[in-house]
Amino acid sequence: MAVNDRDVSVQNATTRIIDPHERADYWSELINSYHRRLGYAFPGGNDFNGRTTVRRTADYQLVGWESDPVTYYRTAGHVRADSDDDFRLLLSVTGQVDLWQADQHARLPAGVGCLVSIDKPFAFALGEGKGLLMTIPHREIEHRLDSTALPPARPADLTSGLGRVVADLAAGLFAEGDNMTRHQFDTVSSRLVEFLCMHILGDSPTSPSHLAELESAIRHYIRTHAADPDLTGTTIAHDLGWSLRQIQLALQRAGTTPRELIKDERLQLAYSRLRNPVFREQGIADLAMGLGFGSASAFSTAFRHRFDASPRDIRHG
Repeated sequence: MAVNDRDVSVQNATTRIIDPHERADYWSELINSYHRRLGYAFPGGNDFNGRTTVRRTADYQLVGWESDPVTYYRTAGHVRADSDDDFRLLLSVTGQVDLWQADQHARLPAGVGCLVSIDKPFAFALGEGKGLLMTIPHREIEHRLDSTALPPARPADLTSGLGRVVADLAAGLFAEGDNMTRHQFDTVSSRLVEFLCMHILGDSPTSPSHLAELESAIRHYIRTHAADPDLTGTTIAHDLGWSLRQIQLALQRAGTTPRELIKDERLQLAYSRLRNPVFREQGIADLAMGLGFGSASAFSTAFRHRFDASPRDIRHG
C-alpha cells in the first residue's frame, strides 16, 4: 500500500481465509514480510490459527497479533543472510512469552515487555494469546542507550509507573493509528521510545559504569549538536530521554557541567570554522552569535582563555 504524507499504512491478515493444510506456510511468509527471515515451529501442526493488524510508517511499525502457540527463531545463518539492526519491543498482552538470547532466558507474562535485537540469534515461544511487536529504528535507541552494553532479553515491567505509560502509548497507537496522520503516529512513537529508554535506565543511575555510559552519550550528543544555538542541558535531557538531574550527575562525575561542556564544544567548533575557508566571509560576530554566544566580546574573551589567541589571530594566522 502506498503511503502519502498523511497516511499510516494499515494491513490486516488472517489464516482463516487459507486452506488448513497451508496455514502454517502462509503465516511464515506473512511474518517474514513484516520483519526478516525467521524460522518457525508450530506445535499444533499446519492448521494454525492467527491474525495480525499492522500499522506502519516509513520509520515505525506496530504489529498486533493473536494466534495459536508458535515459536519464532533467528539463527546466525538467518542474521548473516538477512541482517536488520533495528530493535523490536515485544509486549505480551495476554498469554506468556519465553525468550532466549545469548544463553539467557526471559519469561514475559502479560504486561511485561522486552527490547530485543534481531541481529543476534534468538528464539521466542508464544503461548496462545495476543500481543504487540513494535519495530524501532536503531538510531532512536543508540543515542539514548549504549545498545552494545544492553543485556540480551532484558524484561521490562510495563504494568506500573513509567512502564505503564509505555504500554498505554503502545496500546493507544495500535487502537488509534488509522485515525492519525503519519506525523502524529511518528511523534507518539518517538515519545514512547524516550519513555522506554528512561524506564530501562531507571531514574537514579548511580553506578560508575552506568554514569560513564551516560557521560559518553552526552558528550557525543553535544559534539554533534554544538552548532544549535538553542542547545541547553534541558534540551539534551529531553532529546536523550533522561532527566536533567541524570545529565548533571553524569557530568559532575567528570568534573564539568552541561553549560561548560556545551561552551567548550562550541569554542572548538568556532576554532575549526575560523580556519575553514568556507566560513571566510562570515564575520566573527555573526559566527559567535550563530553558535549561541551572547555577544562578540563574551565570545572573544572565552575564546582567548581557551586557546590563548584571539579569534582574529586564528582566522588570519
